[in-house]
Amino acid sequence: MTYNEMVAAANKLVPAITAVEAAELVKTEDALIVDVRDGTEVAATGKIKGAVAIPRGSLESRADTTSAMHNPALRKDRPIILHCAGGGRAALAGKTLVEMGYTNVRNLGGFKDWVAAGGEVEK
Repeated sequence: MTYNEMVAAANKLVPAITAVEAAELVKTEDALIVDVRDGTEVAATGKIKGAVAIPRGSLESRADTTSAMHNPALRKDRPIILHCAGGGRAALAGKTLVEMGYTNVRNLGGFKDWVAAGGEVEK
């Protein structure tokens, strides 16, 4: 299976969401935005205001409620909105969360989509 095929399969499981829809979910449903880019990317551009930065390679341990590394902001009863630089890693991360039992997972796509929509960024 190729990377593009993997992303396409993940996109079938994880619905896409716009920046406007994401901001509304954060406001009305306490959705958590998770930035799955690596630390160097986040340091270079900043992150979405209020987002939690969890690199894609650390997601499973942070999302597993039985792990000593669990991030308590990740809850299965909370809407989770993922993004990366372009959307591919976010789709794959979303598929992983769905497989781990998270039921309300969305893909915002790329950080650039948030910025283009006028979303707030913090350094």
